Amino acid sequence: MMQQNESDNGDRSPVQLDLAQIQERDTLVAILNNSSTGYFIYRGQPMGYEYELLTRLAEAMDIELDIKLTNRVDEAIQMLNSGEGDIIAFNMAVTAQYKERVAFTEHHNEVKQVLIQRKPPNWRQRKRHEIEEYLIRNPLALDSKEVWVPKNSAYATRLENLSEEIGGNIKIMEKDADSEALIRMVADGEVDFTVAKEDVALVNATYYPIIDASTPVSFPQKIAWATRTNAPQLLEAVNAWIRGMKEEADYYVIYNKYYKSPKATLRRVRSDYSSLSGNTISPYDDAIKQASDSLGWDWRLLAAQAYQESKFDAQAKSWAGAVGLMQLMPDTGEMYGVDNMLDPEESLQAAATYLAWLDKIWTKYVPDEQERIKFVLASYNAGQGHVLDARRLARKYDKNPSVWADVSEFLLLKSKLEYYNDPVVKSGYVRGAEPVNYVREILNRYERYKQLVGDDSAMASINA
Repeated sequence: MMQQNESDNGDRSPVQLDLAQIQERDTLVAILNNSSTGYFIYRGQPMGYEYELLTRLAEAMDIELDIKLTNRVDEAIQMLNSGEGDIIAFNMAVTAQYKERVAFTEHHNEVKQVLIQRKPPNWRQRKRHEIEEYLIRNPLALDSKEVWVPKNSAYATRLENLSEEIGGNIKIMEKDADSEALIRMVADGEVDFTVAKEDVALVNATYYPIIDASTPVSFPQKIAWATRTNAPQLLEAVNAWIRGMKEEADYYVIYNKYYKSPKATLRRVRSDYSSLSGNTISPYDDAIKQASDSLGWDWRLLAAQAYQESKFDAQAKSWAGAVGLMQLMPDTGEMYGVDNMLDPEESLQAAATYLAWLDKIWTKYVPDEQERIKFVLASYNAGQGHVLDARRLARKYDKNPSVWADVSEFLLLKSKLEYYNDPVVKSGYVRGAEPVNYVREILNRYERYKQLVGDDSAMASINA
């Protein structure tokens, strides 16, 4: 095992892990923060400016994307250099302080740091000049004022320099919180001032109209992602992608979606179905929890499946005749006593009963509970007959018939004549990519839900 030396700032020397090793494991691990521009869940779907860009990067690199979360830059850098992640995708300023610890990609934005302060009481009834007289517009006025910033952040460094520049004594108060949390504290009157990047500040001003974010405290700074200092191949690959992405309209569509669309931002943040404002995924969470209790699943797993089936549209109807929240076929619904296929509670209860029946079938073949869930999900999508065929093929070719990774390989092969005509196959041809993708996407979404939506009874992580 490679030895790592501890540095003065608490980092270990970066592990040796570059693009070749990342491609070999087929996964790019990105470190993000849970924020209105970084990464969050809205109506069941992962969203965020950084997240959407990363999905396109992973697609361009033809590898899977995995997400690790922290809201602290220091912790993100330690995770990066220890090998827990490969790239930090924060709204991170390029500074000399950070350059000693990470390698920055080409920047994708330039923003100033701005002062966040509250407007005067009854500001809506005041005239513009009265509001301006109340607010700090000259940094000299920050002398002897308390300004709260995230602990060990570039904001603290900037305020130290500003304090020297004005010949004063700005009281820099550091808190173990991210920028958005401190902006909220200013809006709520818990603290008087904080500092944030202008783009993030303006997004937050959309849903906290009482705050002002118009007083700059720095020159424009480059905003970039970061990789390990000893991963030049990964850095160059990301830089090449950024250069190409900046020439595409999609890049600017994504930026405008999160930074230039205040009404949409406000709707997402204030929604009951946003992880930014609570632990709710969909309008059907209570019914999903009730159904999952009878099944013995973490409700967020059943929610991930419901999203996969219908995107939480209880009126959804497929070309094949599947109906409702859980896309049951009419014959299946009738078998499980569904009177109204479009009723979400009936759909969920019938689906849970059907899933429990599938689980009972697979228990005798796959004793491991976490592994068995993958077989159950695949059977829900394609029918247990096709999955049993893939299991028989796996055994025939000396693979483990109780391990999904082995069985899914043969489910994919069942679309080829050589395999679906094999004597051990009973159910014939199937487009195996559909159930394999179905299982992977549900379990990936479940992992996202677990990261952002709490549940005391959560199951252990299921790795697809």
